Amino acid sequence: MIRGHWSLDDRLERILREVPFEVPAGSGTVTVRLGYDRSLGVIDLGCGSPSGFRGWSGGARDEFTITGEWATPGYLPGEPEPGVWHVWLRLHRVPPQGLDFTLEIDHAPRTPPEPANPPVGERPPRRDVPGIDGMRWFAGDFHSHTVHSDGLLTIDELAELAAGRGLDFLAVTDHNTVSHHPHLARVERGITLIPGQEVTTDRGHANVFGDVGWVDFREPADSWVEHAERHGGLISVNHPLGGDCAWLLPITRRPQVAEVWSSGWWDRRWGAPLAWADAWRDDVIAIGGSDFHRHGGDGLPGAPTTWVLAEDTGGVLAAVAEGRTAVSAGPDAPLLLRLGDELLALGADGLVLVRPDGGRAVIRGERVTVPAGPGPHRLETYENEVMALCA
Repeated sequence: MIRGHWSLDDRLERILREVPFEVPAGSGTVTVRLGYDRSLGVIDLGCGSPSGFRGWSGGARDEFTITGEWATPGYLPGEPEPGVWHVWLRLHRVPPQGLDFTLEIDHAPRTPPEPANPPVGERPPRRDVPGIDGMRWFAGDFHSHTVHSDGLLTIDELAELAAGRGLDFLAVTDHNTVSHHPHLARVERGITLIPGQEVTTDRGHANVFGDVGWVDFREPADSWVEHAERHGGLISVNHPLGGDCAWLLPITRRPQVAEVWSSGWWDRRWGAPLAWADAWRDDVIAIGGSDFHRHGGDGLPGAPTTWVLAEDTGGVLAAVAEGRTAVSAGPDAPLLLRLGDELLALGADGLVLVRPDGGRAVIRGERVTVPAGPGPHRLETYENEVMALCA
């Protein structure tokens, strides 16, 4: 057993610590157990081997196992190679008196838990939304979590929930890991699951979308942008005004895609997210994400809903990169879409259309088209509550 103590000075000096341990040749299993008083603070947990990243669970777990055939969600299965491994400990919250901790490491064989898949249900009818130039508007969500980080649902359970909400696609963006990626394409729930990862630090979060490999959250934010570009993915800044996870990181090249609307925008009369987007850059591509973790917390999948104009759900990320997005409060909420030189307002009778120059007009009717100029538009209530965004 390894025993130690982390002080507040340790946290301020270097927040991520690596504790080495030896894996002997022939070990078929690596199990690590972290012990500390959770009533006093939070220590995030992860692991690296001689070959590199092997997993991350943050503060969601105090134990993980890696074998050749399976691993604890958040960690990568594969034969444990002999040599010096490291337990990654991020000192997320350390009180003034410090935190005592223990690490237990063993190589005893473990039996994998049996997966329990939910029954397949029916999805609701798709909304009557017109397409354009052979493309359709697909409803989705760009931010969600499973048991592979700090969510409570399995991938199948999350997919079933999202499909039952009427979504066509869902980005699964577990924190600082890609252990969920190999499972996404195997899920058959009538919904496309997009591989993602929420690159998570104490000073800001960003989603990287696409099967681009693990993004090293220990590196500066500019390297995340470069990684996404180099591997053909997309990166977005998440909930930039989100309380203790607001965006505070220095970055030279600001991503164009941004999670302007998240479930944390609980009072949409508060215009700060729109003001932030205008200040971030003048050509922001707005997307939305529920940041779903569990029932009763955050928003349900699709709250908000991001609408993407694409040929099929396999082309969603390419369509986002081209700016073909809109965001609504939910799958059946008032909606504002750009159809060429026109805007289509659905379910928006009595709402106010706000144009980029600040001009305003009342929408009269449940299905209304109006001329569209360049730039972002939105729908608001008479109390200035944002109901829909459109590129």
